[in-house]
Amino acid sequence: MGGDASLDESDRQKSYADLKRKDIEYEVGDKVFLKVLPWKKVLRFGKKSKLSPRYIGPYEVIEHVGLVAYRLALSHELDKIHNVFHVLMLRRYRSDPSHVISRENIDVQFDLTYEEESIRVLAREVKESGTKGLYW
Repeated sequence: MGGDASLDESDRQKSYADLKRKDIEYEVGDKVFLKVLPWKKVLRFGKKSKLSPRYIGPYEVIEHVGLVAYRLALSHELDKIHNVFHVLMLRRYRSDPSHVISRENIDVQFDLTYEEESIRVLAREVKESGTKGLYW
């Protein structure tokens, strides 16, 4: 009888999990980001820190392989990596024209540096911290 109680519990947990589950599917031609955390010991995508990128891309889906795997058109820098990935390694790329910055707007020097300029201050407020007022 103890086995039946644990079975009921797992069935109930599964039903709760299934309510939140959503099947993720991509079509050929969709753009996706690729998760890079599992490769941190194989490839180096910049410094290891909280601010290092978690996803790279976007890359184009070129084939649906099996039930939960997709083949991506990877750049030549990643040609040593197999190009088929599980759906959980991917995140949909939603194109937004406001994210695209024209090259004409950025004056890049020959040493690949550029000068940052502030456009405007959007907000300013004073926060009290201990005995001193600090500007944020």
